[in-house]
Amino acid sequence: MAFTEENIQEWNKRFATATPSEIIAWALEQTPNAVVTTNFRPYEVNILHAVTAVNKDIKVIWCDTGYNTPNTYKHAEELIEKLGLNIHLYVPKQTSSHRDAVMGIPGIDDANHAIFTEQVKLEPFGRAMAEHKPSVWFTNLRKGQTALRNSLDIFSVSKDGVLKVSPFYHWEDAQLDAYLEEYKLPNEHKYFDPTKVLENRECGLHT
Repeated sequence: MAFTEENIQEWNKRFATATPSEIIAWALEQTPNAVVTTNFRPYEVNILHAVTAVNKDIKVIWCDTGYNTPNTYKHAEELIEKLGLNIHLYVPKQTSSHRDAVMGIPGIDDANHAIFTEQVKLEPFGRAMAEHKPSVWFTNLRKGQTALRNSLDIFSVSKDGVLKVSPFYHWEDAQLDAYLEEYKLPNEHKYFDPTKVLENRECGLHT
């Protein structure tokens, strides 16, 4: 599938007030070749629940950096079972113990930070996308998270030409909390991303 700037603008206007389920259903009608990515950070359960409610067998790509908190791993296992997720797990080629011995977790001003990010996040993600070759990529990007994400919308196109769909893009935390309460879904806030360091930094996947 090829997506033009005109397509994207039209769809963002058309679906500006649509529900997540309406957005997801429409996107899946365009192509069955879709994936949803997750790192089981706070509020990831919203996108996982919404997408699997429309297509329970959709591929769920989990790129595990190896540095998640125990809470995140327990939360992940709970959601995998509760939602019956079709998980495809991708991990770095180096163990965290090996990396800790060589460079630890570099700060953002450290020259090794780019290497670290490539190893724990970008390479596993690139490997996953190369293997599955999706036309549609569901994400839980939201307006207000970072400066880059503020420049996107419900629909955008990745640097590799994949249609990125963010059904909750315009939602606030309070709306997400109401969604969790409505569907009796668990959430987990004790999360750590070693590549971002600061909450408003990009991790590199969406640039």
